[in-house]
Amino acid sequence: MDYKGKKAAFYTLGCKLNFSETSTIAASFKEVGFDRVEFEEEADVYVINTCSVTNQGDKESRNIIRRAVRKNPNAMVIVVGCYSQLKPEEVGHIEGVDLVLGTQEKFHIPAYLGDLQKKDTTQVQTTRLANIKSYHRAFSWGDRTRSFLKVQDGCDYYCSFCTIPFARGRSRNDTIENTVAEAQKAVDKGFKEIILTGVNIGDFGKTTGENFRDLLKALEKVEGLNRLRLGSIEPNLLKDEIIELVAGSKVIMPHFHLPLQSGSDEILSLMKRKYSTELYRRRVERIREIVPHAFIGVDVIAGTNGETESYFQESYDFLNSLEISQLHAFTYSERSGTQALKIPWKVEVEDRKRRTQMYINLSEKKLRAFYERHLGAEQTVLFEDKKSQDSMNGFTENYIKIEIPYNENLVNQLHPVKLESILQNGHVAVSLL
Repeated sequence: MDYKGKKAAFYTLGCKLNFSETSTIAASFKEVGFDRVEFEEEADVYVINTCSVTNQGDKESRNIIRRAVRKNPNAMVIVVGCYSQLKPEEVGHIEGVDLVLGTQEKFHIPAYLGDLQKKDTTQVQTTRLANIKSYHRAFSWGDRTRSFLKVQDGCDYYCSFCTIPFARGRSRNDTIENTVAEAQKAVDKGFKEIILTGVNIGDFGKTTGENFRDLLKALEKVEGLNRLRLGSIEPNLLKDEIIELVAGSKVIMPHFHLPLQSGSDEILSLMKRKYSTELYRRRVERIREIVPHAFIGVDVIAGTNGETESYFQESYDFLNSLEISQLHAFTYSERSGTQALKIPWKVEVEDRKRRTQMYINLSEKKLRAFYERHLGAEQTVLFEDKKSQDSMNGFTENYIKIEIPYNENLVNQLHPVKLESILQNGHVAVSLL
């Protein structure tokens, strides 16, 4: 059908992978005639791409769905994403939802639209986990100066606390050739920086007999690409050869995101993670040895089942001992169907929150120390659009967030700067060179 003149609005929750996939979903609407409008505007169709990594993700997804229904009670409301795949019936019982689509179905929404009329009963279409095998390419675009390029989907790890393998299926990817072609499309749209995203990007190549290092080498050669950043990569998959490739590259930025989840070997074992604190420390030390100015971000979870106070302190002390740049601290949330629910010793919610805050405080100390070490250095910033009427942000090669008075001539431009001082809001003031 032709939906010329109809309006569609989209909302994305959760990870960067979701953002890249929403852009691809939105493109499928444009192909059949829809105009894209902001989510706060009145639309004929609302699409909510949900997250379910925590209970809070489920709650936020429900709130956004209800917001769409209130905005236009006559609009068709479609819910996709991890929450839809994991709990389709629960989503389907939310008043006003017309269509619930699973992991595979979300890339074919126009086929389900019909005449856009509200349904008497919610239509639910999902695929059984064992049958989720197809791979769909995606990269994000819109107002951002950076594009998130999907290079991999699914996960084979089945960590005890995580639902993602149940929502997205087995690890899979496209070929290097096709992935590079997608990167070229992003660059041709004007993006100067690409960030690689996926569920477990270091696992790239499992379905094509290729490998992550060769993908990086091919992406380095994309014509017009100024910057390439690695997304989150498992410590056991960050081989020395990849660190060395980053160290010698003019395109791959000195920026690593290494999920740890716990600095206690006992808890790592309960989580069924595939590395030890010893291996993790070696990875950090190797990065510091050959890419000393690199930004190193770390994911950590506070209050998982089995985390006694002494195990938490062990984790905190381990992180404090590492020369890292920032922590992304998450409060543990029970997820139905996960093995972690069988682990004895439940941590009280207030203790989980207290431990999370301790990690956040440590992160602020680490980030400030990292920024201070680089004051006086000359770097290049990719400037983004205005943060407010008066200011704009950008990032250095090693992911230091800077802020300057707004200058429209610098939007989406690379420009040399000197790092001068840390502002009250934690960003860095610079002088243009």
